[in-house]
Amino acid sequence: MEHLIELRDIYKIYPMGDEIVHALDGVSLSIDRGEFVAIVGSSGSGKSTAMNIIGCLDVPTSGSYHLGGVDVSTMDDDQQAEIRNKMLGFIFQQYNLIPKLDILENVELPLLYAGVAAEERRRRAIQALERVGLAEKRKHLPSQLSGGQQQRVSIARALAGDPSVILADEPTGALDSRTGREVLGFLKKLNREGDTVVLITHDNSIAVQADRIIRLQDGKIIYDGDARDPRAVVRPGEELPEAGEEGKT
Repeated sequence: MEHLIELRDIYKIYPMGDEIVHALDGVSLSIDRGEFVAIVGSSGSGKSTAMNIIGCLDVPTSGSYHLGGVDVSTMDDDQQAEIRNKMLGFIFQQYNLIPKLDILENVELPLLYAGVAAEERRRRAIQALERVGLAEKRKHLPSQLSGGQQQRVSIARALAGDPSVILADEPTGALDSRTGREVLGFLKKLNREGDTVVLITHDNSIAVQADRIIRLQDGKIIYDGDARDPRAVVRPGEELPEAGEEGKT
């Protein structure tokens, strides 16, 4: 079966002063349609570099990346931009909403850039806002919404393009814990409805909401498996939790 996302022997190498940094050091992974996967690691682990490559925001130094069966690892900027518009939906820690546009116009904006006709843009934007429970607020400005509602608008914006993959980069980082749980609940709901979700985070308590965890350290994968396995949240050299303690992070 063809994987939706397939990275094979990916290296990302760049100079930093007199040193050569291996941001990714031979990473291979695959993600299938309908999965909910968390890519986890501390600062400097390579998780942001992995997200940039998966999101067609950067290209690897070597190795191959296939998205939906298409080799995107050697594409130029224009080709990657087209792939981003057609296949990827982004949710960021900062909502990146345009303050002067109402939320319907914010959700429509990527579709405008993609050349979608006005009537179709409006239909898809309203449908996306309905999925996150905000259709009735479509004429509100971002400043009239709570932080959690603004993040739900950014989720709707990602959904409006009907992406193959939703990439969520620290989506709860700017939210309090209760609102963060609500946003994660929306991501889990979208996944149950069939969306493929890739969550990037440094936080184990967020990562375990996914079904599968891929943990990076020093540019290498050190764990890839069930998010419920205690090893998913333990770094090499640490002890496994005592019996009954697996849910604590």
